[in-house]
Amino acid sequence: MRYEYKPSFDRMFKKLPKDRRDKVLKAIFALIEYFEVGKRAKGLGLKHLRDDFWEIRADIRDRIMFAFTDDIVSFVVVGTHDEIRRFLRSV
Repeated sequence: MRYEYKPSFDRMFKKLPKDRRDKVLKAIFALIEYFEVGKRAKGLGLKHLRDDFWEIRADIRDRIMFAFTDDIVSFVVVGTHDEIRRFLRSV
C-alpha cells in the first residue's frame, strides 16, 4: 500500500493550528495501521462518501477525506464537515 498527500491536503493542513494538526496526524497513523495490520482504532469513524472517496475523523470538528484506488491511498482534503461537502460538490 502506498500513501500520498495531494497539494490540496497540504495547503489545508498547513493552515490548521498545531493542536489540530497533531490530531490529524494521529488519525492518519491510525488509518495506516488499520490498512497495514488490520487493527481499527476506536473513534476513527471510517465512512464511505462516494465513488473512491472515504472519510475519517480526526476529532469532533475535523475530517480527513482520502481516495482509495488500487493500492494507493491519496489524502485529498482536511477540514470541517462542511468543507468536505463543498469539496465533494466541486468534483
